[in-house]
Amino acid sequence: MNNFEKIINSQKKLHLLLETRDKSVAPILKWVGGKRQLLTEIVNHLPKNIKKYRYFEPFVGGGAVLFSLQPQNAVINDFNDELINVYHVIKSHVDELIIDLQKHTNDADYFYNIRSCDRTSEFQKLTPIQRASRILYLNKTCFNGLYRVNKAGEFNAPFGRYKNPNIVNESTLIAVNKYLNINDIIIQSGDYAEILKLADSKSFVYLDPPYHPISENSNFTGYVQGGWNDSDQVRLKDVCDQLTRKGVKFLQSNSSSLFIKELYKDYHISTVKAIRAINSNGEDRGAIDEFLIQNYE
Repeated sequence: MNNFEKIINSQKKLHLLLETRDKSVAPILKWVGGKRQLLTEIVNHLPKNIKKYRYFEPFVGGGAVLFSLQPQNAVINDFNDELINVYHVIKSHVDELIIDLQKHTNDADYFYNIRSCDRTSEFQKLTPIQRASRILYLNKTCFNGLYRVNKAGEFNAPFGRYKNPNIVNESTLIAVNKYLNINDIIIQSGDYAEILKLADSKSFVYLDPPYHPISENSNFTGYVQGGWNDSDQVRLKDVCDQLTRKGVKFLQSNSSSLFIKELYKDYHISTVKAIRAINSNGEDRGAIDEFLIQNYE
């Protein structure tokens, strides 16, 4: 099969898989490393009959893959409990969340006042709904629309100065609420390795961890308090080995670094193109190679 035929087959597979989904279900947060641009490649590497598996996504982030596949039975997780609180609130209190979002204004002074809340004792007094509203507001109005924290876990992205950001985004919130409630979706916040102990041979795991840096400029882990280093990547590989021994299929996205290539040398590694939009060096932005790693044919 030549490259053109592979592209056509990939597009057909994507169309067949996504044609029955609710197109209004979409990510409600912009997240570093989001996978919207790689969906075609990811879908092309999924196991056959993907819908028969219980879906696990332990680094769910903005949920681009989850909301595109829309599995009926899934376990999603992220170590960032502020992010997971957003999903819990959307599932259980979407009407109250929409009302709270409507109070926000696209103003620099107001933005920095809301941003500074996690630096004071007042933050602990916020309700889950107020915390979720705060994160969504900051994400929609901060520079580059990304979630970024410092080593103390405090949100530190600056004001974005956008003319008309879609702060409330009511239709998408309602659609995601419906999806999370009509399906069997378990939402967790904790260590990914603990979550994956629930996976068995009838499960499929998609892993999108913080990428191993391919250069000093590309090392962005500001959405993870405490960062992510080589030993974390080695631990993840050990967990992947455990999944393989249990007969659990996994697909992982990661950088095309030599470190990752050597670490996963016993697995199937495919190189795909991705667009890097966030980098401190403008010359390093654009199409780059990334790896898709899997333990099945």
